[in-house]
Amino acid sequence: MLIRVSLTLWVLCGTLATFPMIYAQQALPYDYPRPVDTRTKQIQKQEKKTWALGAIQVTNQFDGARLNGFSQKNDSTYIVQIVPENKPINSSPWYAFKIWSAIPQTVWLEFQYKEAKHRYFPKVSMDGHFWELLDSSRIIQNDTVQALLHLTLTPDTLWVAAQEIVTSAQVHAWCRQLALSPDVKYGVVGKSMLGREIPMLEISQDSVADKEAILLLSRQHPPEVTGFMALQAFLDALLAPTPLATAFRKKYRILVFPLMNPDGVDLGHWRHNAGGVDLNRDWAYYNQPETRQVANFVVQAVKKDHNQVILGLDFHSTWQDVYYTCQEVNPQIPGFKDYWLQGIAASIPGYTPREEPSEIAQPVSKSWFLTQFGAEGVTFEIGDDTPRDFIAKKGHTAAIEMMQLLVLRR
Repeated sequence: MLIRVSLTLWVLCGTLATFPMIYAQQALPYDYPRPVDTRTKQIQKQEKKTWALGAIQVTNQFDGARLNGFSQKNDSTYIVQIVPENKPINSSPWYAFKIWSAIPQTVWLEFQYKEAKHRYFPKVSMDGHFWELLDSSRIIQNDTVQALLHLTLTPDTLWVAAQEIVTSAQVHAWCRQLALSPDVKYGVVGKSMLGREIPMLEISQDSVADKEAILLLSRQHPPEVTGFMALQAFLDALLAPTPLATAFRKKYRILVFPLMNPDGVDLGHWRHNAGGVDLNRDWAYYNQPETRQVANFVVQAVKKDHNQVILGLDFHSTWQDVYYTCQEVNPQIPGFKDYWLQGIAASIPGYTPREEPSEIAQPVSKSWFLTQFGAEGVTFEIGDDTPRDFIAKKGHTAAIEMMQLLVLRR
């Protein structure tokens, strides 16, 4: 289909500008062997409120929160209820709330999920920015649908969350900071179902015309914060003032979509967008506005500037570190993923990357990179509990190894 569109709004040196593009194609649909229904579904909206039980107060009135009920069980135990936005749903039971007590006291919080087992080891913070693991002696976690946390409460607010909270506002602030680099443009490719902006970073030196392109995605699934951390470290390496990174930015166009699901992130969803859909199953017919706008933007942008997409990396989180790859041979950069993973292993002593290849089956992003562009596609998964310093090392090393392999490509 030939259409007239206007591309994104860019932020460059603090100035907004509109870059028009004429007569570009939309992303093509693809009939996957294992299709998924991604039509909009009803979600259960979280009631935003502050609960007050005696001296104790707890609230979910902030972006990224998830708390569906709070009640008292006995003199020392309180029940925390966590339910998903809809179901069926992947078992990623996100929780995040703030709690305090007018009278200092020690209490037990009993987490009840109903739809899942306790997964995320609690993180705590006094300000919502600097986080640490809850002392392991303060949690009792059985292989059940509940967990017990032992907390000392004071009049000071204590943040409790499944992972470090990174809201859409924080992602946009990070993007603006990166855009201070002359090789980075920060823009908005569209809006989510509820009107939140979907950010994009373009990284390249000089003109982007006729360059090969690399796509990077993150936060399709709201709780997957460790994957976003890996993306941050990856971009730190790409933007470093080193000869390797400088040469790479001169040679390639990198399009980064760090916040694919801003509604889900700010609403504290377990997995889905505001349409009740797993966005990483919507890369066939683009029923949801987030995938549709990003997919169309990429297709239009690379067509306009005569770019060939050769690689796509989608940063996620799961139970453990793993690289999900495509079994199909990629004619554009043959052998890339094998050499890349070997290079990562050689650069991190004692670490062996775990690769799990699969055939093209469901409409996930790594398959879309291949079916839409013939590009190598990898889902870069980081474990929920992977140490944060190791996440940074992995993300940085992955970028270095990628640049070393591709910078001399003809």
